Amino acid sequence: MESDEVMLTVRLTTAEHTLLRRLAHGHRGDVSEVVADALLDVLPTLLTQDTPRPAQQPARFAPYALTVWLPPELAELLPALATHLTRPPTPTAPTPTPCTALATALHLWLRQDPAHLAAGLHTLHGGRRRTRPTAA
Repeated sequence: MESDEVMLTVRLTTAEHTLLRRLAHGHRGDVSEVVADALLDVLPTLLTQDTPRPAQQPARFAPYALTVWLPPELAELLPALATHLTRPPTPTAPTPTPCTALATALHLWLRQDPAHLAAGLHTLHGGRRRTRPTAA
């Protein structure tokens, strides 16, 4: 983990948390890396299609609060995504936050077939599984 990464927290259901951990384990990466990959994968969809708004997410009060670390370049996109997701603004809409934007993206990504997600991670990294660096 690099010191310039940004820490965010998202709420997950039990099933989402389990799937995310399995994907990270199968990819030999950590959960934060998989979340960053998920955001890269789903961001174009979120910006071009009508997607569920943060207030419509079923996991809004989910039992798991997962803290992830994102590269600053990805984290900087989240405020704009949060604003995009709350258009048109309504008086009852929650205030957009980077965490709600990340949660919306992650929930959308995790709704896909788990085999498709694992294959996508495999392809994204050139067919190689990630390996953690060993301490010298």
